[in-house]
Amino acid sequence: MNPRQACLACLEREPVALLEAALWIAAEHDGTVDPTASLARLHELQRDISTSLPILPLNELAQPLLRQLNALGFQQDEYHPLRPQAALMDKVLQRRRGQPLLLAILALELARRLSIPLEGVNFPGHFLLRVPGADHLLDPCGGRRLYPSDCRELLARQYGPQMPLSAEHLRSASPMQMLQRLSRNLRQLHTSNDNDLAALVDAERVMQLGPVQVSDYLARATLYQHLDCPQAERFDLEHALLLTDDPLQRLKLSERLGQLPSGKRSIH
Repeated sequence: MNPRQACLACLEREPVALLEAALWIAAEHDGTVDPTASLARLHELQRDISTSLPILPLNELAQPLLRQLNALGFQQDEYHPLRPQAALMDKVLQRRRGQPLLLAILALELARRLSIPLEGVNFPGHFLLRVPGADHLLDPCGGRRLYPSDCRELLARQYGPQMPLSAEHLRSASPMQMLQRLSRNLRQLHTSNDNDLAALVDAERVMQLGPVQVSDYLARATLYQHLDCPQAERFDLEHALLLTDDPLQRLKLSERLGQLPSGKRSIH
């Protein structure tokens, strides 16, 4: 079983092995990654945190769990420009720095092992967490409580005041959605760090993990363009054209398709 197959197999387990799946994504980029060793490190972390948690009802332990992780050095990676290691779970466990989504996946795994109720929230731009039924969200980077006004402020900081907070922003995230979001993050990070082949691996995984967007086809088409694979680029542009309802985007896609060579070329 190769790393991609092992990652997908984690989604078939009950309960879903979300953090292990993220480790297999890291192994797909680095053959030296040993998920078993990382899981052993996680067991030690679980032991350290469980002995430090206060004696409270389980549904009140999510915030103390996040604060304990923060006290142990697990924080948002602020390095600029951000590197792929911020979204590779083995590196996050080693460095104790990562994107909010990776810190959330770690917290969700520990919460599951400690029977603490916690779920992921697919908030745009900054992944969040929630105790089911609570009137607030939790920031995986330290455990700060976020109420609707805080969420509006967070959204405005990232996308501007013109984007209103909606119920869609507060929906729970399934394990598959989290892994697809992780794959999109890695695709972007590998692209911005000039590693198109690694980004293509992530782009293909995005397609496997659930419904895709126009932007997913466009991102992969651009990677194929950089790798001089015009037939594969054409395939993705044609699919993007079928999915989009934006007249201006349809015009631009048609123009781009018209500029591609018609002859057969091999796909790298």
